[in-house]
Amino acid sequence: MKKFKNLDYFILVPYIILCVFGIIMVYSSSADYYIINGIRATSYLFRQMAYVMVGLLIAGIVFSLKLSKLRSSTFLKIFAGVMIFSFIYLIFFGTEINGAKGWIEFGPINIQPAEVSKLFLTLYLADMLSKHNDRLTEDPKKYYRAPLLMVLIFVGAIFMQHDLGGATINFAIALIIFFASGIDYRKGIGAILIGVSGFMFVILPLLSRINVNTKNYMLQRIVGFAHPFELAKGAGNQLVNSYYAIGNGGVFGVGLGNSIQKKGYLPEANTDFIMAVVSEELGLVTVSLILILLLVIVGRTIWLGIHAQKMYETLVCYGIATYLTVQTFFNIGGVTGILPITGVTFPFISYGGSSMLVLSVAMGIILNVSANVQKERAATLQLIKDN
Repeated sequence: MKKFKNLDYFILVPYIILCVFGIIMVYSSSADYYIINGIRATSYLFRQMAYVMVGLLIAGIVFSLKLSKLRSSTFLKIFAGVMIFSFIYLIFFGTEINGAKGWIEFGPINIQPAEVSKLFLTLYLADMLSKHNDRLTEDPKKYYRAPLLMVLIFVGAIFMQHDLGGATINFAIALIIFFASGIDYRKGIGAILIGVSGFMFVILPLLSRINVNTKNYMLQRIVGFAHPFELAKGAGNQLVNSYYAIGNGGVFGVGLGNSIQKKGYLPEANTDFIMAVVSEELGLVTVSLILILLLVIVGRTIWLGIHAQKMYETLVCYGIATYLTVQTFFNIGGVTGILPITGVTFPFISYGGSSMLVLSVAMGIILNVSANVQKERAATLQLIKDN
């Protein structure tokens, strides 16, 4: 196909490197623990390999599609209906894992709708707002009403699942797409500054006053963040052991496979806290390289958004860039104790089928947008040359 001549290696190469590294680290972070508990050591290794291979296939399919297929009203209506049904099902029949009812079981596979909703909101909002781009400033209430209502429904449903991290990431994606569509950014920035100031000067001081013995799941995570060592045997257990892992790893790490904390001390070592294991085994240097690879993907995605000639493509790029940036920030913030633990996985590295497949679709979309941008730029340059 001619389209494959415009493959964007600034997106593709970091994506593949991160996925391969993720497979290695999922195995490294889970093997010892499962051996100790009499479970096959390669159990999660083969699953993650399968997720990555299926993800690459899906990314290739999405890359080869016309983007108009993703804008089809029929497709978006069906997508929205499936998502809403999934949220209703979760509220009443969802499987609770680590205090959150965010997974739907299909035999050996667990689907997490909060992950899929990041992709849906990006596609839906980009389509809705780009369709009415010329009229948004004329009557903002009319054209922003339906998208805003959809965002509130989705974010509220995810919050009801006790998934604060997922709700916040979905809200952040929507916020950036609204700003990029032409909404009065001065009012938005003012609201953000007020919110951040309130969190720093009101919410954070109140954290120290929460009863450390609270039974509320989300409050336990906040209390564990505020008093990690006081609650080292309870809500602060993950964060304390993450500190030990990071401190033990230092700059260059103790060597691949040599983590102590992954041997039953650090819960969720292959998912939420996989970067603590990476830090312990391979050190700050490797963590920095991983963040640089993600920065390349995010930076390239933003660049594509700036240079795309179609508003839809611009908004999609900004939504996906926000998704990757905020999710990475939340995960690293939780691992290092900068932010409360939210149960957010690290993109491409953490174990998880829903996350990997959604990220792969997102990469396929970005590669698709990049091919279109390169084609349009080449056509423009040829036109200039001919004249």
